[in-house]
Amino acid sequence: QVQLVESGGGLVQAGGSLRLSCVVSGRGVSSYGMGWFRQAPGKEREFVALIRWSTGSTYYADSVKGRFTISRDNAKILIYLQMNSLKPEDTAVYYCAAAPFVLADSRPQSYDYWGQGTQVTVSS
Repeated sequence: QVQLVESGGGLVQAGGSLRLSCVVSGRGVSSYGMGWFRQAPGKEREFVALIRWSTGSTYYADSVKGRFTISRDNAKILIYLQMNSLKPEDTAVYYCAAAPFVLADSRPQSYDYWGQGTQVTVSS
């Protein structure tokens, strides 16, 4: 069982930055792939970024590549999503998710555990 709690969302102007955090607890965390997803009103949940905990390998959606950075803190067992150059279209609820290492990919259905989400609103 893995528990995830996100924080760090808020309201920011276009061009600004936010850093989201995801506290991870539970057994075998190092064997998981950790993803960030987002869901805007009326839209499907979409992949943002993925980090494989044991290797540190990262993957990004094309829409955020070069602007967002996913990272991990092994000591604090935290996942971060640094978001720079934010755009109004980045407005969504952002979710942290965990999937077994070999299954973690860009599909929401691959993930077994989800946090409650944190709202990010980017004003123009």
